[in-house]
Amino acid sequence: MVTFFRKLGALDRRWIFLFIAVSVIIPLIVQRPAPVPPSPIVRTLFDAVEALPTGSRVMLSLDYGPSTAPENDPMSMAVARHCLSRDLKLYLLTIWATGPPLITNLLEEVVEADFPEKIYGEDFVNLGYKVGNQGLIQSLTSDFKGQYTADAGWGDENPSRPTSQIPMMDPIRTVGDADLIIAIGSGKPGVKEWVQFAGDPTGVPVGGGVTAVEAPLLYPYYNAGQLEGLMGGLLGAAEYEALLTENYPQFSEQAQEALIRMFPQTVAHLVIVLFVIIGNISFFVLRRAERKR
Repeated sequence: MVTFFRKLGALDRRWIFLFIAVSVIIPLIVQRPAPVPPSPIVRTLFDAVEALPTGSRVMLSLDYGPSTAPENDPMSMAVARHCLSRDLKLYLLTIWATGPPLITNLLEEVVEADFPEKIYGEDFVNLGYKVGNQGLIQSLTSDFKGQYTADAGWGDENPSRPTSQIPMMDPIRTVGDADLIIAIGSGKPGVKEWVQFAGDPTGVPVGGGVTAVEAPLLYPYYNAGQLEGLMGGLLGAAEYEALLTENYPQFSEQAQEALIRMFPQTVAHLVIVLFVIIGNISFFVLRRAERKR
């Protein structure tokens, strides 16, 4: 037994790296969704969308770039599917210069693919990017159309036009006319700024989704009641997808991107934990043997 653990302790680390690689590659090939139980903070956000009456106005701000798209894209797409399936009015915008292509990608993969019956300007609108960071957000509390004088359009059939000509923009005077704001972000300005400069002054509920490293900085806003709910990292996105596919089975194939990505991560973590346990057992067995000697 001691000899076995001594050899195990001297195991070439390259074998460990090989095990980790295999534990990631095989689940990636299998493409199996991970079993993810939703946390209360994500369920609260889902329930906030679920509780909105038909025709309610949801502003979805995509405030991130391509570098964090693997974490943030599943969040924004899951929220968009949820809103449109409930016949909510979806206002897409971004306060990051890298945001417009992400909005286009969402429109193609979600609206065009899953909701071809939705009408641009009546069910959803692309307001695009505006410079100004948190200053822009603050100005929306007094004059929304003064900032968004025209939309960004979408495709050849929906060129840019004045917001005064878009039916779903008629009731929007300030950001306070929204029923819910959901910001998907990966830095500053992002969710925190939407809470501070839009949610707090107007009383409109704000929810969000952020990268895993940023999530702990926003938990105090949730505990204080300033944040309606939060998706933290890929796990948060997977939890929202789990709730969406559970309540809306028609999305059981489309809304599994984060769930599938979580499976190799889960297996790799289990393998790492296994090696840690084996390493500790080996250490204590060898130390006990040395003391006896």
